[in-house]
Amino acid sequence: MKTAIVILNWNGQKLLEEFLPSVINFSANLAEIYVADNASTDTSIQYVKTFYPSVNIIENKSNGGYAKGYNDALAIVEADIYCLLNSDVAVTKNWLIPVLSVFEKELKTAIVQPKLIDLKDKNKFEYAGAGGGFVDLYGYPYCRGRVFNTIEDDTGQFNENAEIFWASGACFFIRSKTYHEIGGLDEDYFAHQEEIDLCWRAQNIGYNVKYVGSATVFHLGGATLHETNPQKTYLNFRNSLFNVVKNVPTKWFLFVLFARLLLDGIAGLKFLFELRPIHTFAILKAHISLYKNFYKFLKKRKKLQKKQDYNLHTSIVWQYFILGRKKFRALK
Repeated sequence: MKTAIVILNWNGQKLLEEFLPSVINFSANLAEIYVADNASTDTSIQYVKTFYPSVNIIENKSNGGYAKGYNDALAIVEADIYCLLNSDVAVTKNWLIPVLSVFEKELKTAIVQPKLIDLKDKNKFEYAGAGGGFVDLYGYPYCRGRVFNTIEDDTGQFNENAEIFWASGACFFIRSKTYHEIGGLDEDYFAHQEEIDLCWRAQNIGYNVKYVGSATVFHLGGATLHETNPQKTYLNFRNSLFNVVKNVPTKWFLFVLFARLLLDGIAGLKFLFELRPIHTFAILKAHISLYKNFYKFLKKRKKLQKKQDYNLHTSIVWQYFILGRKKFRALK
């Protein structure tokens, strides 16, 4: 299978200097490597052209964020398998082999994520994807190895391959046929959780999402927006609500939506009591955006609803904050 690794870049020369060499050293024999630039104003593209002429360069006309940036780039990349790779990810020797093997053997598997380890502490899983992602009944995302802000040590507990609900956008493999069949990433998200929506839509039409524990990458994380940034809070809450409106099965929809708005309100109060009002306002802003875009996403929902059943933990908020279940395998 022809594989393309596509690294989205925006003013990221320092990241490319640090992380691009590992991608080339451990991937060039099995994949074509691309840097898709989102209208950078630094010299990152000139740097790649000068020092890594074998790397293909795609120059997008504007910075449309993660979603539009990849949609624009992948429209002109010819490959059977796309790997959407963050510019702050270091890959490891032979990392592609087990991933491509899954694609070759499992025709219903359309999306794959490797194990994500924290580059800053290589004994721990990395926040953005860890050992593969899930969502609870209310659309809140969490991972094997990371529930809210509790991050587990990697002791080999997630070394096996497993079906998951969503794959991290930090290192996201997808069949090109599937990507284009379901319309690519939703550009209304701009950034954050659009990969969850993409996985959800793929599963709605019968594809599987898989975690491959024998492939490991190291993710720096927070290179674009740090978790303390209120813009990140805004995008995460808003886009998670977009996921609910687009994808939650009809039998749960109204209950989940109203419960979710209430839970978000409680989260806003929590930020207020923690003297972080700027994050409370970010949640309020996210809800206002949902109301403004509600009918638009309701129309998207009508086009997407096919698969009505999915098995999710009832409430990750209840289990984590009330019952004190901090690790993935303690969840019920």
